[in-house]
Amino acid sequence: MNDYEQQLRQWINESPRHIRALLAANELALPQWMLAAGFVRNLAWDRLHGLSVSPFTDIDVIYFDPTDLSREAERRYEAKLRDLVPEYPWSVKNQARMHLKNGDKSYSSTLDAMGYWPEKETAIAVSIVADGKTAAEGALTLQCGTIVFSSAFGFESLFQLKLTPNPKRPLTLFNHRVRTKGWLDTYPRLQILARMS
Repeated sequence: MNDYEQQLRQWINESPRHIRALLAANELALPQWMLAAGFVRNLAWDRLHGLSVSPFTDIDVIYFDPTDLSREAERRYEAKLRDLVPEYPWSVKNQARMHLKNGDKSYSSTLDAMGYWPEKETAIAVSIVADGKTAAEGALTLQCGTIVFSSAFGFESLFQLKLTPNPKRPLTLFNHRVRTKGWLDTYPRLQILARMS
């Protein structure tokens, strides 16, 4: 376990809202499930900017199930999560079908799919590994398992407050997201590692 993961674990542990979301998502027992994107990224940026933890604009629950690529399955899981924690803005996406939407070759796993996301710092996720499986020393342990992090590109650039385009995606998509998400207004210390058009 590296220092970045240890710091993320501490921040998650200090946020009851994040723990509650993790526990709710864990209830679904989806294959290769993770809470990703702004769930981890914004928490880190908030803390690194000395801000209080931002409200959730959405909670991205991702998983990988090639046996059911239907949007209806995702809606059923969203409904179950709303039953568990109705005040949270849940968004569930099966990464086994997202290559169809994005025009990519089939993804092999949740982590592989994250490797195609528009910004490298967004491709960081957190999950709970069931007790009895190997977990990193010093990992945060809950009654139902151990919190673990996954990243398609590592953690360093997130902590360096960089915002890096993924070369697998058009730069115009990255630029659009930077403009429309308002990240630079909320997090002024971010460094954009691309030419904005």
